[in-house]
Amino acid sequence: MTTPAVVARDVAKVYRRFMHRNQFKTLKSALLTGSVIRDLTPDQTFTALDGVSFEVPKGTTFGVIGENGSGKSTMLKLLAGITKPTRGSLHVDGRVSALIELGAGFHPEISGRENVAINGIMLGLSRREVQERFSDIVAFAELERFIDAPVKTYSSGMYARLGFAVAIHVDPEVLLIDEVLAVGDEAFTRKCLDKIGEFRRRGKTILLVTHSLGLAEKMCDEVLWLRQGKLADQGDPKRVIDAYLTYVAGGEEALLAREHGQTAAEGASAPASAPGEPSAAEGYREGRWGSREVEITSVRLLDDRGHERHVYVPGESLTVSLSVNAPSPVDDFVFGVGVFNADGVAVYGTNTHIEEFTPRRVEGAGEVALVLQDLRLVEGTYLLDVAAHRRDGTPYDYHRGLYTFRMKSRIKDVGVYRPAHRWSFAGGIALTAPEPRPELDLHETDT
Repeated sequence: MTTPAVVARDVAKVYRRFMHRNQFKTLKSALLTGSVIRDLTPDQTFTALDGVSFEVPKGTTFGVIGENGSGKSTMLKLLAGITKPTRGSLHVDGRVSALIELGAGFHPEISGRENVAINGIMLGLSRREVQERFSDIVAFAELERFIDAPVKTYSSGMYARLGFAVAIHVDPEVLLIDEVLAVGDEAFTRKCLDKIGEFRRRGKTILLVTHSLGLAEKMCDEVLWLRQGKLADQGDPKRVIDAYLTYVAGGEEALLAREHGQTAAEGASAPASAPGEPSAAEGYREGRWGSREVEITSVRLLDDRGHERHVYVPGESLTVSLSVNAPSPVDDFVFGVGVFNADGVAVYGTNTHIEEFTPRRVEGAGEVALVLQDLRLVEGTYLLDVAAHRRDGTPYDYHRGLYTFRMKSRIKDVGVYRPAHRWSFAGGIALTAPEPRPELDLHETDT
């Protein structure tokens, strides 16, 4: 049986929160007991990782995903030997190269040439190996013209390119990558991905921390999901990523539900155009105004099961349900709904007057619902305007931008509208069709 390249057993990492009043106490603790953690109370520490165990087989690409602060980068720093675990054990078999903080050891006052030599030796190369690989490192970083200039004169992109080039040419058995592909221009990113692909073909072990879920699903043989320092899930990339997306959607749902209908502009003045007839010249400002002769007392966003939700996927239906009240009879009234993207650009708007409904009478409490069937919006955040007003536009109750819903999709197309479509190819064009990728089922979201 092949020995795993990486083995983590019940790994925990606890950091001390800086608290000035305890600095001498903890110094004493360090001198007497060898620990700066032992004498601290729980509110004086922060647990970045808590009892995480996993194995990475040799020659595989292993992804680590999770929200910011979940412990991903801490895990890679432990594997790289930058810091040690507070509890548990870690074993890495073979030479390690860590693409964590590119160029972290570079000295700004000396040249790129000298920094390559120093960093290469720090990463485990001999002087001869550094000399043999120097030309390849400089060519990969595309810094031939600047290699003898002080590093302090480099742009951030040049700095990152040189750091990546040094680390990748160490030729490690285990490569640790922490979101470094987010640095640099598109051409360099492609070059980095090609180099990582070469490592995979050569049977190297790669641990990849990334927020790019598409990259993780495409490149990784297995994915580990960290949540608040603990292992939330591990296994098949598509299954784990789907579980993670569902969890994130649940958090967004809870946040949007808390913010639903909040306004800091109660009674503010604003243009009186109806939903579906936005006034771009006035901009898009959240607020509420009107005489309240007809009042919108509540707004609910409902899915096709009648459940209140704020996160949807393409193909679902969204019902905008308005509870209204008219203390006295009113015979001139219009109800409208407008949908805007996060930049305030009108996506769609309609009202009962546009659609030629003739008002007769509203008195007391009532309900108005607009069902938006088969939502074909691309992923993003959308704002709603809802209104009750006269046919001439005079507002009874206008709510602008107070209600938000979010579209989630595994397809990252652009714009605001995703029409039904299909591709066809003929002649000398051959492509492999993608596997079916059903959208997330958000009905059972754990909030």
